[in-house]
Amino acid sequence: MSRDLRLLAGAVFLSATGDVLALIVLALQVHDLTGSGLAVSALIATTLVPVVALAPLAGLVADRVESVRVLVVASLAQAATAGALAFSGDLALILALSALLSAGNAFAQPAEFTLVPAVAGARRVTAAAGLVEAARYAGFAAGPLLAAGLVALGPRPALLVNAATFLAIAVAAGLMRTRRPPGSTAGERPRALDGVRLLRRDRVLRVTLTAAVGALLFISAALTIEIFYVRDVVGGSSAAYALVVGGWMAGMVLGAALPARRVPARLVAGGALVALAVQGAGMGIQAAWAILPVAFGGYLVGGVGHGVKNVLLRSLIAARVPAAVHGRAFAAYNAARGAAELCALGAGGVLVGALGPRAALVVAGLGPILAAAAGLAALARRGAVARRAVLVGPLP
Repeated sequence: MSRDLRLLAGAVFLSATGDVLALIVLALQVHDLTGSGLAVSALIATTLVPVVALAPLAGLVADRVESVRVLVVASLAQAATAGALAFSGDLALILALSALLSAGNAFAQPAEFTLVPAVAGARRVTAAAGLVEAARYAGFAAGPLLAAGLVALGPRPALLVNAATFLAIAVAAGLMRTRRPPGSTAGERPRALDGVRLLRRDRVLRVTLTAAVGALLFISAALTIEIFYVRDVVGGSSAAYALVVGGWMAGMVLGAALPARRVPARLVAGGALVALAVQGAGMGIQAAWAILPVAFGGYLVGGVGHGVKNVLLRSLIAARVPAAVHGRAFAAYNAARGAAELCALGAGGVLVGALGPRAALVVAGLGPILAAAAGLAALARRGAVARRAVLVGPLP
């Protein structure tokens, strides 16, 4: 493993840890300030809306400015914003600063994703993406543990720790030797929406990403459904719910670190869709037997599918899109994911109210399975899985 790849993975781990830490602490702070579920939902929305709204500009910046520089500047700006959040006690200011913090993410993440193929080289993208995604999911698991240890001290210490993670990210990025200079696209004038056009123009990407993003409408809804299922159907405690969610996080780390690296290049697109189906099956299978071990096992399996899927999708984008427009492509993908998650914010509650937790979980699991089946059928009609799973070079 190269030094730069270790630095990048470490930066991603710190970013994920800090993001989850801040979200938990701010959600508790907003709850204590207002007692309003709508206010907490507004806080969650501030983590998604800037990523969607700024995606075209952020992708263009990632392709026109050297990527390490973008990551350093964005991280320093986020450190300052997180520091200001630590001294904020007004709801409107918290929401505004949280949105500003997410705006930094909108610029940092495309730069980070573009650095993976630059650090790894074309032949090792999947392995490098697997390591980086495993680091991300380990951070997702570490964030709640860190929050649990800091919340007793109040929000300020935890948010100052979050600010420190951004400073550490800036240092790690600055120590990298790899540089991804601004690219050019055959004399064409770069446009902010090029990423969307490129993802839509490539048939394999269009089919695969449409299935994955569509499935997020169900997967994100399951975040709300699962707490009702574990508490009201399984009869589990708060600790049991935390254990089940921890099983998903552990599965994501395993999926990113192990199986995803072993998928042959020609099967990346099909493998991502199979992993999507596994993700849905892991969620839905819990309803067959409402006991805690099955709920934990189902989420562990679903998390493995999630980890494999994410690694393969990002590897697929890196391989099928010219390097000069990686920033815009990854930003467009982030925006699509964020938009789907925004749409799913209230869907889980609606499903629970209409069907009950058990049936709602089955629906949430079936959605990804059906999306994956439709995607595989569309790819297979033209032999895309076998002949065109990975295409390196300019698009036709």
